[in-house]
Amino acid sequence: MSEFINNSSQRKEMLRHLILQLHKGDNPEALRQQLIERLRSIPYNEVVEVEQELIDSKELREEEILHFCDLHTKALEGAIDHSSLQQVPAGHPIDTFKKENIALQAEIERYEALRKRVETEVLSQEELAALFLQLHKIFNNLADVDKHYKRKEFLLFPYLEQKGITGPPKVMWGKHDEARDLLKKAFEAINAGFSSQEEFAGLIELVFTPAIEQIGGMIFKEENILFPMSLDTLSEADWGRVYEETMDFGYCLIDPTDEWTPKEKHAQEAQYIQSDAIRLSSGAFSIKELEALFIHLPIDITFVDKDDKVRFFSHSPKRVFERNRSIIGRDVRMCHPPGSVHIVEQIIEDFKSGRENKAAFWLSNFQGRFVYIEYSAVRSPEGEYLGVVEVTQDLTELRKLEGDQRLLSYTKK
Repeated sequence: MSEFINNSSQRKEMLRHLILQLHKGDNPEALRQQLIERLRSIPYNEVVEVEQELIDSKELREEEILHFCDLHTKALEGAIDHSSLQQVPAGHPIDTFKKENIALQAEIERYEALRKRVETEVLSQEELAALFLQLHKIFNNLADVDKHYKRKEFLLFPYLEQKGITGPPKVMWGKHDEARDLLKKAFEAINAGFSSQEEFAGLIELVFTPAIEQIGGMIFKEENILFPMSLDTLSEADWGRVYEETMDFGYCLIDPTDEWTPKEKHAQEAQYIQSDAIRLSSGAFSIKELEALFIHLPIDITFVDKDDKVRFFSHSPKRVFERNRSIIGRDVRMCHPPGSVHIVEQIIEDFKSGRENKAAFWLSNFQGRFVYIEYSAVRSPEGEYLGVVEVTQDLTELRKLEGDQRLLSYTKK
């Protein structure tokens, strides 16, 4: 038996077998207990590998792994050594994530104290109203978790995916969305209010506690699975990139003061960039990709440099206003009818002086279309005037839209 337990491939095969059997519905309660016991003896990295294999082989979809993720959490409770996480330096992205979790956990504890009072004490209407107000404040604070989740989704997960770990990030992202949905329902209930202690207690059981449990469960998954896995997988340079871009999303409930500098600079991004690439601060394009991008944008772009010369226009086949290459290098004043040149000059003067940054116009019936035109001053990060960008868009069909068309509503035509 010990030989089996110490054999990684056999452990993973047994776990895979149990998950598939549970998915098929074979004696679910017995399998659940067996799976929970088995998970206690399997290292988290092997569990991650099994999840990845099941998704890659298409034996289970990402959303079907979500249920297993909850079983994994239950099995790991009280069975994890946190010592490796204590070695993370102050200011490191994981240190920030952990401090945010401490702040989130404090809100959860406030909620639990409130819940206990509502469920066990006989309270006056005034006391209930005060507790409901406190509940509102707790959930306002918990809503800040979206920043925490977005940093994971857009900063941490991409680096895990580059290392071939795609399953766990997809599953965890699904759990984020579940938490967001539960928070939305919680705020709807808060806005609706309550009429009695019985109704308040019912909302706690049916609406508020599920949201709290979802956020608390995610904290546990991060501390015991995601963070150790990420520390084992990402390089110092990867963490440096995560750290650099963290402020783009902001912090959850805390304002970190510690700064962290990676010992290793990031250079691995170069492997994804072609030799003819145009490199920008947030990525790179090949010439072919950039040309195709401008053709397919649902807007028309024209750029006029700081000397008022036309330098570029996008050549979409559905341009609103025709352009040809003869305008390149031409003074922008010569591209407009004489009667409107004085307006063009005024806009440029206002942009160069800093008095204005935008000028918007629209035509309600241009060849039967509603056309929106916006001029924007282009400036460097230091505020230096670099030119003007003209963006034109046909809004005719967009103005007809009603209701919602969400990503999950997408169907192939």
